[in-house]
Amino acid sequence: MARQRYLYFMSVPFICWLVVFCYVPVWGWLMAFQKYKPGKSILNQTWVGLEHFRALFADPGFYLVLRNTLAMSVMGLVVGFTVPVVFALLLNELRGSTFKRTVQTVSYLPHFVSWVVVAGLVSKMLSIDGGPVNELLLWLGLIDEPVQFMAKGNWFWSIVTVSDMWKETGWNSIIFLAAMAGIDQEQYEAATVDGAGRLRRMWHITLPGIRPTFMVLLILSIGHLISIGFEKQFLLGNALVSDYSQVLDLYALDYGIGMSRYSFGTAIGIFNSVVGIFLVLTANGIYKRITKESVI
Repeated sequence: MARQRYLYFMSVPFICWLVVFCYVPVWGWLMAFQKYKPGKSILNQTWVGLEHFRALFADPGFYLVLRNTLAMSVMGLVVGFTVPVVFALLLNELRGSTFKRTVQTVSYLPHFVSWVVVAGLVSKMLSIDGGPVNELLLWLGLIDEPVQFMAKGNWFWSIVTVSDMWKETGWNSIIFLAAMAGIDQEQYEAATVDGAGRLRRMWHITLPGIRPTFMVLLILSIGHLISIGFEKQFLLGNALVSDYSQVLDLYALDYGIGMSRYSFGTAIGIFNSVVGIFLVLTANGIYKRITKESVI
């Protein structure tokens, strides 16, 4: 420790940030067991035990938003890992460095675009009033009249998933490209000498080489299955698709903060955190049982 003291000193700011922003706020979890009223000390509130949790699990709307959250999370998880890996594999096989860098740069740009802008673009693309998607479908003869995509609840999950894929695929592929860059090139040379083509090299060398990175990201992402935020759903949703666009974070905002039910909103937050921890430990346990390796 004395020999590496400077490394410990460098970690102090991060540890302070972690304590202040991640552990100190846990004190606020007490609100979930109280009938919290602003203006009074948190220790002088009326204690109600598990009343807010019972109200949460007794609300039919909770199970509706839980269904929406899980559906969009699972769809986003499948697409959000499959597409970036495939995209990274294809980029890794490009030999022209200039073209490769151009494609990488172009694919990263949507990540830096605000969801407000993305929602506006998606709404315009799917509009029935000159929207390019409807115009293309009409031109191909696949539909007889414009389709109101943004007013159909059964399309909402797919619209959110595809929008997120377009926005984040390039950015999410960065870490996979970095992992591929660390694979020993002699393995590729030996495989080429043995007659392996590109597909076999990708399957037998590249994919096994990025497996540890893939599994770490996958397990951590599983822990966020029910904590997907609300920006996409809030901006792309409307009253016609509310039964499909409401998610847990939006539910907590509307029924917790929006209605000044701070204790109820805190109970939803605790539910998210506890389920997230359970999912991470479960996924890691399954991974450890299958591969004899562990992420945490």
